[in-house]
Amino acid sequence: MIRVSGPAAGGAIQALAGRLPRPRHASVAALRRPGTAELLDRGLLLWFPAPASVTGEDVAEFQIHGGRAVVRAVLETLAALPGLTAAEPGEFTRRAFFHGKLDLTQVEALADLVRAETEGQRRQAQRQLEGELGRRLERWRSEVLRALAYVEAAIDFAEDEVPTEALAAAAARVHRLVPEMREALGEARRGERLRTGVHVAIVGAPNVGKSSLLNAIARREAAIVSARAGTTRDVVEVHLELGGVPVVLSDTAGLRESEDEIEREGVRRAVDRAQRADVRVAVFDANVWPHLDERTQAAAGPDAVRVVNKVDVRSIAVAPGSVQWPVSARTGEGMGPLLHELERVAGEHAGMSEEPGLTSVRQHSALSECVAGLARFLESGGELALRAEDLRLAVRSLGRITGRVDVEEVLDVVFRDFCIGK
Repeated sequence: MIRVSGPAAGGAIQALAGRLPRPRHASVAALRRPGTAELLDRGLLLWFPAPASVTGEDVAEFQIHGGRAVVRAVLETLAALPGLTAAEPGEFTRRAFFHGKLDLTQVEALADLVRAETEGQRRQAQRQLEGELGRRLERWRSEVLRALAYVEAAIDFAEDEVPTEALAAAAARVHRLVPEMREALGEARRGERLRTGVHVAIVGAPNVGKSSLLNAIARREAAIVSARAGTTRDVVEVHLELGGVPVVLSDTAGLRESEDEIEREGVRRAVDRAQRADVRVAVFDANVWPHLDERTQAAAGPDAVRVVNKVDVRSIAVAPGSVQWPVSARTGEGMGPLLHELERVAGEHAGMSEEPGLTSVRQHSALSECVAGLARFLESGGELALRAEDLRLAVRSLGRITGRVDVEEVLDVVFRDFCIGK
């Protein structure tokens, strides 16, 4: 499919097909080279007059056969027409944004949808592309705008018929919004994890089977496995999908004291990766059960997924309700339940709530600035002009997320709510 957007789109159809089809109806047509009438292809035409199109401009779509020679011939013919140039990367989406067909959250969602590799990523991007996050942000922005209008009215029209409770009404609106926004900021990391991947670190003493476990989870030989302790010196990463969630699984060096400088650096990196990971998998050896290596426990923390490996060599009994997962990375025994547990934990860290959440650092940063401005407004007892500026900055921060900033809306609320100047 070849798409043309802009004022020359209708002329492009007429130049190649000799006529404009009915708007939004597929029409079979012979596409010919202007001037020579050489047949380029026979395909489908669609015509979308502005503003009812994907970009908000006149749009023409040529659905042709996909051979390289056919596509090249049609593109060359279109490029030779006056007013037509090749689109830059993302230009159709840019035009859709400028014509109000998409906000910035939907633009980001479209990019995420194109890059989506897991079902969870696809669902999150689709929800955002449908405008759920944009509508939530717009609701917040409307509330802050109304609060700002009340404060502006109290400043500029103090002697007119402005309700004396305007400032109290503004504060009440902001009081309701701040907890909701802070909750969204707290949940933002979940959306970012679903977008970029939940980081899972495997930690444990040397030779407990960390690399074998990584290979068993990844279902391929991603890490070198050896009976020699200290084989893994650096962090080995594997990207995979667990229950529709993208996961970055890391195998780390065995945790122990060492005189070897390289191995000590590997241990330092292992501890650092464990501290930065979203999920930690602590691996212990069934041969020394029920002893749990203290160094591993300290690095993994109390909320780690605890795995007892090598049950094919020495079987162990795990009490019901225990937090240990007995497995054999070599034979696959117990791997099914462990994988289900990892899917559950990864899903919790990247779960989608009922409310659409933030999915990027840009969105998180802008909303943080908004909350800071609202907090200053509530905490300040100073000049109304300064408090109004805090609200104004909050509105602009929200507007940066969606790409919508319009100071004239403040006046609209003032005149509508207070009927000033009627």
